Amino acid sequence: MATDQALRTVAGRPKTTERPNPAAGGADAELDSPARQLAGRLMRVNHSGEVAAQALYQGQALTARLPRVRDKMERAAQEENDHLAWCETRINELGSHKSVLNPLWYAGSFLIGATAGAVGDKWSLGFVAETEHQVVAHLDEHLARLPENDVKSRAILEQMRDDEGHHATTAIESGGVPLPTGIQRLMQMASKVMTKTAFWI
Repeated sequence: MATDQALRTVAGRPKTTERPNPAAGGADAELDSPARQLAGRLMRVNHSGEVAAQALYQGQALTARLPRVRDKMERAAQEENDHLAWCETRINELGSHKSVLNPLWYAGSFLIGATAGAVGDKWSLGFVAETEHQVVAHLDEHLARLPENDVKSRAILEQMRDDEGHHATTAIESGGVPLPTGIQRLMQMASKVMTKTAFWI
């Protein structure tokens, strides 16, 4: 099942929730070539981030000890699939492409997630909370960088930001504990490597 989920995430159509795409039905803005290229690259970074998030949740769900924690991880992973589908749709509309390194992001993130889950549920949930806090900050940065009139990309990222904030709150309320400062900094460094690479490749 984990292999099937990995293939669906990286190269197929992962299972989503019932929620509609926030950008569906909206009129697309007239973007010049540099603006369209920038928006495409930013959405590619966000798509890669969702590939990594999906892998983290799947890895954590695999090793989580408590059924209630496993259920929360699996629901969060399905909501991340919504983000994955929305980003891919927008990437195609902008004439860009997904990162060719997505399989690498998935494999590395799955191992990290499985390790976090194996350490213990309170640390696994703390890892989720810290990840989502960093993602919210990252999305705020991208919203500031998007072309002003790219309302479709903006609608997707704003909904993603709301969802990630909710995931962080849920993880804390479920018993997550703050991670050591050193771990937080390592996570930030790893995130920068992925986002800077996915922007170009």
